[in-house]
Amino acid sequence: MNEEDITGKVLYQDDNHTFIWLGGEGKYRKGVIQTMQYLIIDNGRGTLLDPGGVHLFSRVVAAVSRYISIDKIDTIFFSHQDPDVSSGIALWLGVTKAKVYVSALWTRFLPHFGIVDTSRVLPIEDKGSSLSLPSGAVLKFVPAHFMHSCGQFGVFDTRSKILFTGDIGAAVFDDDNETVFVDDFEKHRPLVEPFHTRYIASNIVAKKWCSIVSALNPAMIAPQHGAIYRGESVRQFLSWLSNLRCGVDIADKIFGV
Repeated sequence: MNEEDITGKVLYQDDNHTFIWLGGEGKYRKGVIQTMQYLIIDNGRGTLLDPGGVHLFSRVVAAVSRYISIDKIDTIFFSHQDPDVSSGIALWLGVTKAKVYVSALWTRFLPHFGIVDTSRVLPIEDKGSSLSLPSGAVLKFVPAHFMHSCGQFGVFDTRSKILFTGDIGAAVFDDDNETVFVDDFEKHRPLVEPFHTRYIASNIVAKKWCSIVSALNPAMIAPQHGAIYRGESVRQFLSWLSNLRCGVDIADKIFGV
C-alpha cells in the first residue's frame, strides 16, 4: 500500500456527490485489526461510515478534514456494535452535531461507550430504512443480520451504486498481500474465507443477504476491513458467499466433536 493509498481515494464523484475511501492505516501491524472508513459528501454535507475506535479518532479526523470541515458532518452510520466500529462514538458526538444511525438492538449499549445523551441517536429497525440526501441521492440501510452481528446493516448509495458492508467481505492481510481493490477474486478468496466461515451465522442468512444485494446490482462492495470489490469481483464474491457453509453449518468442526 503506497502513500496515496494511505491518504485515501475518491471512489465516485459527480457535480454534487462524492464517495471517498479515507485511506488505510499504513504498514500492517500483527495482532491489530485493520479498519477502513468512508465518507460521502453530498451538496457539501458529510456522512461518515463506521468511523472506528478511540485510537483511530485523530487519524480519521485528519483524513476527513482533507475533504470537508468536521462541522459539516451531518450523519454518522454504524454498521454494528463492535468496538473497532463504534467505540469512538462519544468523541464524534463531541466534535460534530451529527445524528447517529445504528441498529435498534444496540442503542441501549451505547452508554457503555460514554454516551449519556442519546437524543441524536436514531435507531434503525430490523427491516431497514433509508435517508434522503440534499442532491436527491438516497442511502438505503440494507439489513445484514447475523452477518456477523445479530443487528447489522450496510449502506447502499443509490447515486454511486457503492454498497458499504461493514464486516462482510472483510479480508485479513499481511505485508505481502495488502491491496486496495480486489481484481482477482480467486487470489483474494483465501484472505476472506476464514473470517466468513467462522463469523457468519449460517448459509441461510448468507444466501438471503446475497439475494438482497444482487438485486441492488452494486458497482462496488466496500467493506470495513481488507479491500474493495469492483468489476467482476463483486459478482464472484456474491456467488461464492451464497454457497458458503459457515457458522452453525460447521458446528461440529468448530466444537471439535
